[in-house]
Amino acid sequence: MAFGLGKLQVLESKLDIYEDLSKEMLDKLERAVTTISDNSNKIAIVLERHENRLDEGERTNMTIIEMIKDHQKYDDRMFKAMDSKFNELDKKVERNTKFVIGATAVLATIVTIAQVAVPIWTRVASPATLTGSGVLGHAGRDVYLPIVVETRKV
Repeated sequence: MAFGLGKLQVLESKLDIYEDLSKEMLDKLERAVTTISDNSNKIAIVLERHENRLDEGERTNMTIIEMIKDHQKYDDRMFKAMDSKFNELDKKVERNTKFVIGATAVLATIVTIAQVAVPIWTRVASPATLTGSGVLGHAGRDVYLPIVVETRKV
């Protein structure tokens, strides 16, 4: 039986070695699972923070888009107001242009009439001329007229 006893001791020692190895492996596996669990929790926290930042970024983007739309509406109103002011200014310029053309035509007519009337008036008034001393000269004779100067019609 010595032979069976030696085998049994060898088997017991091998079993002890396998138990120790199994305990070490189990301990290592438990530490690995704990580490993986901790890392998983840390990743979940990071992902949650990242998701919160994404949500915040999306809200910010939506706010910016709304601000852009509001500003675009303001710009549209401003451009319409400027367009109406430009149209009003164009109308005023058009009215002023018509007035300037009319005034120029009136002045041109007056100048033309004056240019035509002065030679005609001087031909009619040529028999009598008024001198600076108040003396009316007519064909070499001087006559004093105190107030009224009459001319002879030809």
